[in-house]
Amino acid sequence: MSNNINEWPLPFAEPEEVGVSSDCLARIGPVMQKFIDDRKDPNFITMVIRRGKIVHYEAQGYMHIDNKMPVRKDAIYRLWSNTKPITGVATMICVEEGLLALDDPVSKYIPAFKNQRVRATAPQGPMIGTPTVPVDRDITVRDCLRNTTGLTTARRAPLTYLSEFKDLLPKTNLMGPPGLMPAGMRETLSALAQLPLEFQPGTEFEYQVGYPIAGVVIEEATGQTLDEFYRERIFKPLGMEDSSFYLPKDKLDRFPTLYSPVREDGKWVLTVSEKPEESEKVIGPGSYFEAGGGGGGVLSTVADYARFAQMLLNNGELDGVRILCRKSVEIMTSSHTGKMVLPLSQPDMGFGMGVGVKKGGGTPSYRSIGTYGWGGAAGTSFFVDPKEELICICFTQVFMHQVMGNNTYLEDFERLVYQSLL
Repeated sequence: MSNNINEWPLPFAEPEEVGVSSDCLARIGPVMQKFIDDRKDPNFITMVIRRGKIVHYEAQGYMHIDNKMPVRKDAIYRLWSNTKPITGVATMICVEEGLLALDDPVSKYIPAFKNQRVRATAPQGPMIGTPTVPVDRDITVRDCLRNTTGLTTARRAPLTYLSEFKDLLPKTNLMGPPGLMPAGMRETLSALAQLPLEFQPGTEFEYQVGYPIAGVVIEEATGQTLDEFYRERIFKPLGMEDSSFYLPKDKLDRFPTLYSPVREDGKWVLTVSEKPEESEKVIGPGSYFEAGGGGGGVLSTVADYARFAQMLLNNGELDGVRILCRKSVEIMTSSHTGKMVLPLSQPDMGFGMGVGVKKGGGTPSYRSIGTYGWGGAAGTSFFVDPKEELICICFTQVFMHQVMGNNTYLEDFERLVYQSLL
């Protein structure tokens, strides 16, 4: 880490030097503060980077609402699904080194996924069990990262599974609450592989379920845990000193409370979902590494994530350290979902290897075609706009903020940034 505050995590510049209006950027703080004042969000750390230079970096709100402890710029956040882009980079590193290929069947690394079957429409007349047909092909690594595995989910699974697979279902983690950490990732996946798929691999979009498989594939291919591989090949080379799956106890004072919205007396209020000192990320065994962000995923700071994002914008290199080649970044940040509809995004969005990608063709928006990024369930978000040489990062810690009416901080932040471009 540089000792010069004006160089970390990236060089700073006056906004006008890189084509950004200072006056327009000054609007960000007051707009974001209103969400804090209205108790919709506990805090924000926002950063805007243009042409490799930081032009906005602000911390607002509280680490813990009750004691009014101001949020620190070096606060360490639970990334949840903002872990996915990191997994995309890790996968492309393995592809470059010949450890795996995107179209490898995952059964090459996890044999339980060999020759699965797909749930079919029941024929006329009585029958026993769920009707199935063979898979056209096995699930691939690409399917896992672009969310097209066909794996069943609690949302899609028929109620008949409760009796038909009554002994198997509890082992799949489908019956537990969101974010529940299973006892063993490989045992969970082996059980999940025994259920029929809901659609042929590669034909539809179903979010998240392939990422635990991708993580195990990376571990099998590299002979390391995800924590070890990410630290050795991504975090350490990029100087991401505060990024890991678990929090050292000497950094506990930098770990904010996690909040959730609940309905009380006809209005939404924030309640404590997880206290820092009680988090599994602090007191747990330190052995649950989920590539899609389950259980909170990777922990990181805005500064660390800025270096990760700038590496991507630089086509795989930062400060003389190359993480990926240019074409690997291009593949990772292109849409691999064709004309599929992504339920979580706008109609003109596709999904790459760990990131959402703006394809164009929909309602005009501020983002340029080719902009990529993603967000996490607890309110973290980033995107990279290569055409504008722009990176935007916004972190908070409120789980499922979208359920609250008019909690549009991400949309407002994005609008204000784009309106500041000269």
